[in-house]
Amino acid sequence: MKVLKFGGTSVGSPENMRAVMDLVTDGEQKIIVLSAMSGTTNSLVEIANYLYKKNKDTASIFIGKLEDKYNEVVAELFESEENKKKALKIIEDCFTTIKSFTSGTFTEVGENTILAQGEIISTNLVTLLMNENGYNTKLLPALDFMKIDEDKAADLPFIRENIKPVLEKVGDADYYITQGFICKDSNGDVNNLQRGGSDYTASLIGAAIDADEIQIWTDIDGFHNNDPRFVENTRKIEQLSFNEAAELAYFGAKILHPQAVLPARVANIPVRLKNTMNPSDGGTLITAESDGKGIKAVAAKDGITAVKIRSGRMLMAYGFLKSIFEIFEKYKTPIDMISTSEVAVSITIDNTQNIDKIKAELDTFGTVEIDENMSIVCIVGDIIEEEKGFAPKVFKALDGIPIRMISYGGSKYNISVLVPTVHKKETLQSLSDNLLNN
Repeated sequence: MKVLKFGGTSVGSPENMRAVMDLVTDGEQKIIVLSAMSGTTNSLVEIANYLYKKNKDTASIFIGKLEDKYNEVVAELFESEENKKKALKIIEDCFTTIKSFTSGTFTEVGENTILAQGEIISTNLVTLLMNENGYNTKLLPALDFMKIDEDKAADLPFIRENIKPVLEKVGDADYYITQGFICKDSNGDVNNLQRGGSDYTASLIGAAIDADEIQIWTDIDGFHNNDPRFVENTRKIEQLSFNEAAELAYFGAKILHPQAVLPARVANIPVRLKNTMNPSDGGTLITAESDGKGIKAVAAKDGITAVKIRSGRMLMAYGFLKSIFEIFEKYKTPIDMISTSEVAVSITIDNTQNIDKIKAELDTFGTVEIDENMSIVCIVGDIIEEEKGFAPKVFKALDGIPIRMISYGGSKYNISVLVPTVHKKETLQSLSDNLLNN
């Protein structure tokens, strides 16, 4: 069995929903993971923000507009009056849930419950659509088997143990449809895997059922060797290893959720990135094997802040770095890059929620400098350390670019540099011209 994931754009209109139906109904049994219709999650976030601000009247206006939009979708999507009534009841139930939070105290549990309604609506509508067209389709409620633990990490053993009973309960079908993104937490409350989490859901389900292949369908024909939004003449990559794909996803390639590679890699299940607009194209295949050595692609991650701590106490001292890292651990702030010298350490973070508190504690060690509006540019490939020539090529390509930090040697799959975001496009283009298209 294969697991296929379709994002919000793929189910963003009645026409697109029908296109997905036509694409998946090839007679081969599969689990289909769907996001909310494009724009829905943003609207639900906006509604939640108004409720946090106790602006319930404005929230109610936005709720009404979104409900009207879905009623229009139903009118266009279904042929029979019976199915239109069923679909309108689905919409009514979900929006009744949303409206229930316009009274009383609004909490994070309320927000997560509201955000879950987008996926609940899209999956119910597509399931009903496929059954109306004669396809044996069943809905798998993700909240019955998707779970995160106390640290908000996916609980794969729980998912593996519970998805099979859910499959048995709903009965035999040719096509199973479930929600991406949403889950339960360790307290049993509705939660989610964060934005873009539908990719992660698909990978977790694939690992849980030992799928033959996991397919992520988007509006791009796979990984490109550079960011086509900023660089001309990029080309699709036919094959990547799990490690190479993970580096690209983490460092900015938007086509795949950064965490989606891990479950597939552990279970050794191939992942294929496909384009809904060009389904005949093979896309990008991600497996345990690389298709060769050398530099494969470049990606950039924005919103990076660099923190530099300079202190004479570092010189010939042990335990200094441990003390630094404990501060970031205390405030649950992950570190992306690190560079050290005899008396200074520089690190990068992308979560600045607690930066003032972090800086206040770091000030006790020495002088702290903070640089915002930075980007990490990651050069990815099967870069084996014993082979010569990779680093000189990279640094020659970056000649004239103001580089703030360099990370090389931590992984054989990437060389990362930190540059001011205003120089990101220039950096990407130079790397393309000198490394990828030369």
